[in-house]
Amino acid sequence: MTREAVVDVTVVEVGQWRGSGAPTAERLREGARLLAEMVGAADQRVRVEVDDDLRSTAVKVRAAVGQAQGGLLVTVGGDCGVELEPVAAARERYGDRLVVVWFDAHGDLNTPESSPSGAYHGMVLRALTGEGPEGLVAREPVAPGRIVLVGVRDLDSGEAAFVEEHGVRHLPVVDGAGLVAAIEGCGAGALGDDGSEGREPVVYVHIDLDVLDPLVFRSVGCPTPGGLQPDQLLSLVATVAERFEVAGLGLTEYEPSRREDQELLSGLVGELVKVCAQPGRTTPR
Repeated sequence: MTREAVVDVTVVEVGQWRGSGAPTAERLREGARLLAEMVGAADQRVRVEVDDDLRSTAVKVRAAVGQAQGGLLVTVGGDCGVELEPVAAARERYGDRLVVVWFDAHGDLNTPESSPSGAYHGMVLRALTGEGPEGLVAREPVAPGRIVLVGVRDLDSGEAAFVEEHGVRHLPVVDGAGLVAAIEGCGAGALGDDGSEGREPVVYVHIDLDVLDPLVFRSVGCPTPGGLQPDQLLSLVATVAERFEVAGLGLTEYEPSRREDQELLSGLVGELVKVCAQPGRTTPR
């Protein structure tokens, strides 16, 4: 894969880890560093120093997101918990126009009570809807009906119940047309702050790299069979970005372990950023 230089991009690097122990922490920090390099050309780069206090890290990420001066905001982690503040900021900026498209093998919809592991990275999307650990929830919740799960194939029972009861759109297998239709369905009937109807959705694209099939990419903590192919992921994201404005892009959960995986990502990440930052489609900040 090749790409031209991308302009108007701000990269926020957060080596956040999920409390799984030192080896995993170091792999995730190194993964975040490598992902930030793979993004390529960027107008601005902010590296967030993290520790094992998720609340203090969230405060730092919020400040870093606030420094973004224009163009596409790309947040690289670390674990999926880094997405709390970038998505929350997009929700505050765009209100009910925002649709969160969650490319992931897992739903990340647990609560502290339902989580089998107690790890925040498996709760962050639920926290964005307003339910989660104190100090780690969105200030302005994202309505569950404005979430689209793509490639999710491993839901805990509590997560599955939440999806069913709250109208979360779940697309385990999807093509471009189906994804566009799901996003359009999220925005149907949405009112702007001025009361106007029919405003176009704005999309935040989250990518946990375990959405990829482990037969082609295994450098993640929780490889799950049956995932997307890299070209399929890129095609879906490109389809979204061609149709809707993009509020931000998150890339998470890379744990470097194989040279072939790094080579795959070195092309894929740049292409994902390129399609999301295409002129005229990225929302101004």
